[in-house]
Amino acid sequence: MNDYDLTDDERELAGMVRDFANEVVAPRSYEADRTKTLPLDVVAQMGELGLFGLPFPEQYGGQGGDYFALCLAIEALGRVDQSIAITLEAGVGLGAMPVFKFGTEDQKAELLPDLLAGKALAGFGLTEPEAGSDAGATRTTARLDGDEWVINGSKQFITNSGTEITRFVTLTAVTGENGTGKEISTIIVPNGTPGFTVQPGYDKVGWHASDTHPLTMDDVRVPADHLLGERGRGFANFLHILDEGRIAIAALSTGAAEGCLEDAVDYAKKRNVFGEPLSTRQGIQFMLARMKMRVHTARLAWHQAARLRDAGRPFKMEAAIAKLTASDAAMDNARDATQIFGGNGFMNEYSVARHYRDSKILEIGEGTNEVQLLVISRSMGLAG
Repeated sequence: MNDYDLTDDERELAGMVRDFANEVVAPRSYEADRTKTLPLDVVAQMGELGLFGLPFPEQYGGQGGDYFALCLAIEALGRVDQSIAITLEAGVGLGAMPVFKFGTEDQKAELLPDLLAGKALAGFGLTEPEAGSDAGATRTTARLDGDEWVINGSKQFITNSGTEITRFVTLTAVTGENGTGKEISTIIVPNGTPGFTVQPGYDKVGWHASDTHPLTMDDVRVPADHLLGERGRGFANFLHILDEGRIAIAALSTGAAEGCLEDAVDYAKKRNVFGEPLSTRQGIQFMLARMKMRVHTARLAWHQAARLRDAGRPFKMEAAIAKLTASDAAMDNARDATQIFGGNGFMNEYSVARHYRDSKILEIGEGTNEVQLLVISRSMGLAG
């Protein structure tokens, strides 16, 4: 990997996580994918390395780093196993970050230490059967009954919601009406709460080792102080979290694109066809050159967005560009790498096959790529 103006500490972090990915994560990836099992011992080791606490202050058990550092770690993991990378991304961005940004001091003190140590995971329940890109169509409701919220509804595609160490899920719910329509708030629901059911996991195309479930809420009661953030600010707060998440997904996508490139280059050099290495064919060389171009462009895009975010500057458009550019790079590189591998690329034991299956969701999650185009066009002042 090129320097990309990383600091010494950033280079050290990227190298450390890359070594961990190669030595610990990669050897487990095929079996975890085949059995559709999230290896919690690997998650625990990630916690011991401090990865879940990277962008948080030390007072809550964090590493005192920034969002750029988190994305470096996610990219390094995404090279070899997207399921593990998304477990970290969602554990931080959707699990711990909302508590850190919008929670009370009591909520932070109670919930963050175990999340930042990798001893617990949390999910964020936004998507519903009728509310995907149109998150404002939320139908899950929460009403105050004395000093308790009573929640009814359902969520789908919720990451990290059903593991043995999942502590809670933060749910968006309609808590009333305001001048412009639905009042949407976010409420913390501990796993195991009566009426809160984590349904069986999905049979997914990819990300097999990532924990993903639908959720149902039937008269779920939680104390009123489980409200996360200001009542009625749930949708606005979610949009802020989503902007940050797009940078992290871009970093994951860049890692996936680079993993495909590295494997394809290695395979092309070793694979002989008609007495010569495959890499001597100009058609293959051009394909690999385009793959390299995609990785480079994607990395520059998420680097800029992350630097802007950490500097406290506007980054919404740059995050959308990074997510769009990098997810396309991951999908395109997975397709080309699979083609270079030929028949072997169709075998799940090869990582390019897993990247081919895994990468499609990168064009959908954290806002579809069509939504990113909408964000970019609106930033240009185009009405719609």
